[in-house]
Amino acid sequence: MIRNIASYSALALTICILLGVSFSSNETIDLSKYSTKGLKLNYTVNLDQNIEDDILASNDVNETFSPFLGKSFVGFKEALAFKESSGNYASVNTFGYLGKYQFGSETLKMIGIHNPVQFLKNPVLQEKAFIANASRNKWILRRDIKNFVGKKINGILVTESGILAAAHLAGPGSVKKYLRSYGLDNFTDGYGTTVEHYMKRFSGYDTSFVKPNKLAKAI
Repeated sequence: MIRNIASYSALALTICILLGVSFSSNETIDLSKYSTKGLKLNYTVNLDQNIEDDILASNDVNETFSPFLGKSFVGFKEALAFKESSGNYASVNTFGYLGKYQFGSETLKMIGIHNPVQFLKNPVLQEKAFIANASRNKWILRRDIKNFVGKKINGILVTESGILAAAHLAGPGSVKKYLRSYGLDNFTDGYGTTVEHYMKRFSGYDTSFVKPNKLAKAI
């Protein structure tokens, strides 16, 4: 028994000497010379199920997926803004549509904005305009959202975000016609983009943040 204790003590002492361990509380270990450069590191990280589902749900191979925005409302409005203007607040297209979300002057008037020049210079107002217009469209389309979400038209699953995106493109009236004709009346804008394209491209985002409001105003 005494011999075993002595053996263990000798082994522990040998390990301490080999590792250069200091028992002085005033000394620190200098790690500046240590590096993982050249080492093959293997990490195991679980893939978040929601992110995985978002990736699998995307049918557009050219679409860039952001794990930070995903299918959130911010992801929805930023994806829509990128399609409209590449996210440029100062953008004016060849048809005179304005800003990050490409608003027409008549739409701006309906949500209380009467100075397009000032609108272009005010990013905060542009964000408020997007929310106000989406709220107004959601109120106008509330019955269609209730009746069509979850159904398929021409093989495309109808979702609330798809409906709101299409309404932003073509107006709520054109979206009603598309839904109630089961895809036969498919509005096309001046650049050849259809209601159906937006219904598909912006499908499945969380737009619960948008509250239906008939009288929504940006200011």
